[in-house]
Amino acid sequence: MANKVDFKNVTVAGLESSPVAETLAGLRANEARYFKEKYNYDFVVSPVTESRETYDYVNKILENERSLKISSKPLEVSEFIVENIKFSYVIYECGLVINVMYSLDNPKKRAVGFKLSEGMEVPKELESKFKFARQRSKLAGTIRGSFFVIKGEY
Repeated sequence: MANKVDFKNVTVAGLESSPVAETLAGLRANEARYFKEKYNYDFVVSPVTESRETYDYVNKILENERSLKISSKPLEVSEFIVENIKFSYVIYECGLVINVMYSLDNPKKRAVGFKLSEGMEVPKELESKFKFARQRSKLAGTIRGSFFVIKGEY
């Protein structure tokens, strides 16, 4: 069942199995606040079991672009289009959040972003391939993030 993420009353619902559930919930809420403030869009997530296509789409891009396969269990996904940009999210049990930003009309505005919840280790799949910058968030504590530009067509 799809759930609108409330960034004012942060909850771990759907993320309970994560060892960093509290900070992962804060990271998810941080994304919800961003989309509400920038696009006036309500960020909605679904269990990965209900939207396997989004998970498969993100995996296809990771595999084709960087030969990446994330070993952590996926918990939730989100996919939507605002201002002609398709956003696809996968939230993993380990505390990792991957988002694909794919402009439908501008090939130069396509990227994959990685965000790590506070308290988690950098996943082995990513540690030698990416450098992570830090940012502070009232909702999520310290977020470490990185990205790469998408070159192919998806």
